Amino acid sequence: MVVGVLRLELLLPENHSLKGKRSVLRTIKARVQNKFNVSIAECEEHDLWQRAVLGVSQVGADREHVDSCLRHVVSFIEELGVAELGAERLEFLHY
Repeated sequence: MVVGVLRLELLLPENHSLKGKRSVLRTIKARVQNKFNVSIAECEEHDLWQRAVLGVSQVGADREHVDSCLRHVVSFIEELGVAELGAERLEFLHY
């Protein structure tokens, strides 16, 4: 069993409030969950309205499948165009 964990920093330069940030993140999370079989949540930077950190995880039988899926998630979020991508970090836990 392999668990893939993705930490993704988002920049929201056009955003001007926490309410706007929540709206953007709600859209991103809903679209990602509808398209991919992953768990996704805001995990850091809760009080900053122009930055967000999302945690995305997936469990699978092999690393290649999990890696491919999480990389597709990154591409999908980038294609949405509602936020700029910052740093990303992808780790795998093997059980």
